[in-house]
Amino acid sequence: MKYATFTTADVNKVQLHLATASKHDLFSKSLERLEEAVAKALDKPLDVPGQGEAGSYEHNQHKFNYELMDQCAKLYAFTGQTKHLEIVRSLLLMYADSYLQMPFHEQKNTNPPGRLFHQILNEHMWLFYASLAYSVIQKHLSAADRSTIETQLFTPMIDMFTVLYSHDFDRIHNHGIWAVAAVGVCALNLGDKETVNKAIFGLKGDGRSGGFLAQISKLFSRSGYYIEGPYYHRFAIRPLVMFAQVLHLHYPQLNIYAYEEGVIGTTIKALLLCSNPDGTFPALNDASLTMNIDDEGALAALSVYFSHYGQDEILIKAAKQQGKVWLSPCSLPLSQAIDNYAGNAAIHWPSIELAEGAHDEKGAQGFLRSQQPNRPVSQAIMAYGQHGMGHGHFDALGITLFGNGHEFVREYGFARWVNVETKFGGRYLDENKSWARQTVAHNGVTVDCRTQNAFDVPQADSHYGKRHFFTKQANVQAMSAYANDHYVGVDMQRTLLMLELDDFEHPLIVDLYRLTSQSEHTYDFVVHYSGQITSTNLQYQYHANQRNCLGDNYGYQHLFEKARATAEPTSQLTWLQDQCFHSWTTGTTAGEIIFAQTGANDPAMNLRTEDCVLLRTQASNHLFASTYETHGLFDEASESCFGALNQVQDVTVLHNDDNYSIVAVSYTKDAQIHRLCVCIANKLGNDAHMQHQISVNQRIFKWGGHFAVIKENQAL
Repeated sequence: MKYATFTTADVNKVQLHLATASKHDLFSKSLERLEEAVAKALDKPLDVPGQGEAGSYEHNQHKFNYELMDQCAKLYAFTGQTKHLEIVRSLLLMYADSYLQMPFHEQKNTNPPGRLFHQILNEHMWLFYASLAYSVIQKHLSAADRSTIETQLFTPMIDMFTVLYSHDFDRIHNHGIWAVAAVGVCALNLGDKETVNKAIFGLKGDGRSGGFLAQISKLFSRSGYYIEGPYYHRFAIRPLVMFAQVLHLHYPQLNIYAYEEGVIGTTIKALLLCSNPDGTFPALNDASLTMNIDDEGALAALSVYFSHYGQDEILIKAAKQQGKVWLSPCSLPLSQAIDNYAGNAAIHWPSIELAEGAHDEKGAQGFLRSQQPNRPVSQAIMAYGQHGMGHGHFDALGITLFGNGHEFVREYGFARWVNVETKFGGRYLDENKSWARQTVAHNGVTVDCRTQNAFDVPQADSHYGKRHFFTKQANVQAMSAYANDHYVGVDMQRTLLMLELDDFEHPLIVDLYRLTSQSEHTYDFVVHYSGQITSTNLQYQYHANQRNCLGDNYGYQHLFEKARATAEPTSQLTWLQDQCFHSWTTGTTAGEIIFAQTGANDPAMNLRTEDCVLLRTQASNHLFASTYETHGLFDEASESCFGALNQVQDVTVLHNDDNYSIVAVSYTKDAQIHRLCVCIANKLGNDAHMQHQISVNQRIFKWGGHFAVIKENQAL
């Protein structure tokens, strides 16, 4: 017998495994934890409530119910306990009796409303899980029960998704992939092949304008990167891999796991390779700051990869750290691999560039990671890919930096309090547009206090970054990219280098942001940080009694000015975050530094209070040259502090034009001043073998390739 994602033969394998394997193996422990959770949940009577906002009791209970049905169906399949079958049957009948009696929710934003939930996306999720559960118990129900459930619940839901909301059904988006997966599984249970085909090939039946195959083709690049960013990737990957299991079993002729050169396997690895060293996903585009690889989508994806694409040691490590597996027969190979793995379980993701576009032609997302296994992982991310559709942020060439266990040059993420019903029903807040998506909310450069592409989504979707290089030489990794279409009349290039030097406790990050224009502009270089400022060489004027906002649009209206200073030839700022110090050092010939904080024009107090600094200068052509250091330790409990002073003393731009940028960085170590000269070949199209030579201040710099870092010593 075939269920949605497995067969009775698969169930027999699970039962044999449970009977013969150690009770401490990961699959058995995962099942045991599920049994305990379900038993606790069943202490309360079943309830199918009415309607409520996101985060309300009603919303949470409908979500709880679809999860409970899925869990009970698995327990029934694997253990044969009929009480779990009865739970699923009872809940489905209760919903069948009430569903059509519910009106549609009031629509408060652009998302179509459902009957159970405020947005149709949640209804897709409900149908998806309910359909998976129904596939397990369907043959064990009476004809009358099946008729009630199918005619009063499932068929009306399919009609709503494919007819009433047909515009949303074929939408290439995370909503769309949930829609086609939900309808596909449900229609399969009903024996409705025509609707299953719509789910696979779209309403037009061409496999390109809509449907599951179109979602796979258009949402994921050849590198596996998901266009809306990692937060939505871990969400979209759940219906992707689960519905792929359905198609693998019921439509083997599609050869779904080989479709588009095996992009399902590629995107599973890409999702994990995007994660921060602490397992959280970086907030590229709309995103929370806490979502991590323990999400159910990541769990399911790992099992699917092992079942269909083979073993990979680094994924075994990831699964071992998760400490559980997705409860599906396809998880058995992964569970066994984890149980047999004797290596070090510490994850050390490699540096990687994930290209975007069907032919890798639309920029990329770059991830530099330190390579020394016995030190904490440092990471630098730079965004130079596509906009990200409706969830995209306007932050081409924006960066985030991670070191010593946390993100210290930080991304705000989305302005949303998910499922907090008192905050606009858990929906996206207006401040998501007015602040979180604006360029000034990111670690980049704004031009004339405006947002990239004038905050125009169609315009932004037509523009993307251009990669220059992503490479490594000895103990230096580097990436460089352009964004030349994001501000009219201004070309931008950013180059990040991660230097793993014995002279520094943690890798030194060198950041070169170059702007070129025929006319003068106001350039604001923005750094968002978290923590307490502990030292600075700036003579700033602090605004003790009155704070003004920095502007009236493009996110500036949400920034209070706390203080302002004239920039020094080398300006420095150090802050303490948790137990570690971070220092930003930047060199400039002219300009001012503004200390700012979110909270202006926020009467509902929707924004988190966070700090940033803006280095402002007036110029046509300009190079912002900076370094970032992670250093020291502060233990408040023992009142101990070490290494609070940073090492970099000076950053100087020696040369900057369309061909080359040369920057000198001076730092102290063991009573000596050391000097690094960072040389970058700027011309797009230069290859890694090209030789370069330039004379600067009567000194000749020679190097081969895209960049060079030259070290000199000078005694104090």
